[in-house]
Amino acid sequence: MHILETLAPVDAPKGSAVALGFFDGVHLGHRTVLQSAVDYAAAHGLTPAAFTFLLPPGNALKGGRIFSVEEKRRRIAALGIEQYQEAPFADFCALSPEDFVRKVLVECFSARAVFCGDNFTFGARAAGDVEMLRKLCEPQEIQVCVVEMEQYKGENVSSTRIRAALEAGEMEEVNAMLGQPYAVDWPVTHGKGVGTSRLGTPTINQNYPQGALQPRCGVYITRIQIDGCWYPAATGLGRRPTVDQEDAPVTCETYVPGFSGDVYGTRPRLEFHRYLCPVRKFNSLEELRALICDAAQKSCDYFSQK
Repeated sequence: MHILETLAPVDAPKGSAVALGFFDGVHLGHRTVLQSAVDYAAAHGLTPAAFTFLLPPGNALKGGRIFSVEEKRRRIAALGIEQYQEAPFADFCALSPEDFVRKVLVECFSARAVFCGDNFTFGARAAGDVEMLRKLCEPQEIQVCVVEMEQYKGENVSSTRIRAALEAGEMEEVNAMLGQPYAVDWPVTHGKGVGTSRLGTPTINQNYPQGALQPRCGVYITRIQIDGCWYPAATGLGRRPTVDQEDAPVTCETYVPGFSGDVYGTRPRLEFHRYLCPVRKFNSLEELRALICDAAQKSCDYFSQK
C-alpha cells in the first residue's frame, strides 16, 4: 500500500474507487466500506484507494485512539487498498464541501466511485452529508455508493460502542465487532525490572501513549508476535499495587512463558483475547508470581485449543 501523508495526486492512471472515512477502529462497518471499494475497483479496472486523515499527537477528535497509526494502516492494507491518503486534518478541514469534492476526489484521486457509510460527513464544520455528496459528485460523473452500517447483536457496530466494550474489558465483544482481535504495537520500553529480579517472570513493557484509549485495567489472556512468531502470553494492564505506590503510572506488562530475548526498541504486536481478573494488591510477591504463572498457563491452554 502506497501511503501519502499530504494532499497530492495518487497513482491512479485509470481513476480510482475511494473509501472515505476516519476508520479509527477498522471495524466491521469500516471493513465493509473499504472492501466495497476494493471489489468495485477490481471489477472496473480502477485503483482501490482510501482517504482518511491524521490527527495531531495527543488529539482525540472522536475519543481516544483505538489503534496506533501503524496498526490502522496495517489492517487497511490487508484489505487490498493500494493508494492510501492520510493528510493532516488541518490541511483540509477548512475546505467547503464543494472544494473537498474538487480538490480531494477529483484532483487527488481521479475518483470514478466513492464509498462511505450513511453517517459520513465532510467539508468545513461537517457541512456536507451523503445527499450533498451525491449532488456534488453527479456533475463529475463520480458514483456515490452508500454502505449500510454493520450490525452486531441487533445494534449498529460503531467505534463508540467498541470503545465502551474496551473500557469494560469485554474482549469477546470487541473482537467480534472489529472482525479480528484487538491489538497494540506500542514500542517496548524499559521497566523497573521487578519481573526479572524479584519474580522470575520477566515482562515486555508496552505502555499506552497519550491519546490512546486504554482498555479496562486487569489481567488478560494475550498473544504476542515477536520476529514473525506468535507466543501465548499474559498481560497485566494497570497500576501494580503490590510493588508500586498508589500514584504510580499505569503500565502494560506482558509475560511470555519460555521466551527470552532482547526486544527493547521494537514494536511487537500484542493481541488481547480475554479478560481474566482485576489487578489487586497481594500480601506477598509469591502470591503475585502465582497469579502471573496461572494466567500464563491459562493463555497456553486457550491457544492450544485454537
